[in-house]
Amino acid sequence: QVQLVESGGGLVQAGGSLRLSCAASGRILSVDVMAWYRQAPGKQREMVARITSAGNMYYSDSVKGRFTISRDNAKNWVYLQMNSLKPEDTARYYCNVNRVISAQNYWGQGTQVTVSS
Repeated sequence: QVQLVESGGGLVQAGGSLRLSCAASGRILSVDVMAWYRQAPGKQREMVARITSAGNMYYSDSVKGRFTISRDNAKNWVYLQMNSLKPEDTARYYCNVNRVISAQNYWGQGTQVTVSS
């Protein structure tokens, strides 16, 4: 079993920055993919960025060039550095671990990010 706890959300003005952190407890496998998703009110949850243990990263087009995902394999942490924030980035951000070998997904409770214009 994997437990995920996010932190670092808050209220920021447009153009500002925030850094989200996610601490994973339990056994994280080297094949697990760690990711950040977000969900705005009335919208579907969408993937923002993901990273493998080897450091391969993927970003959604909406955040490419502004957000950076990173991972500490030794400590089982994953981070999301968010720069040049826009009001449309306002959402609840969720940490995710995708265990590909068993098709399991683990989720945190989320952290709220609000960007004011």
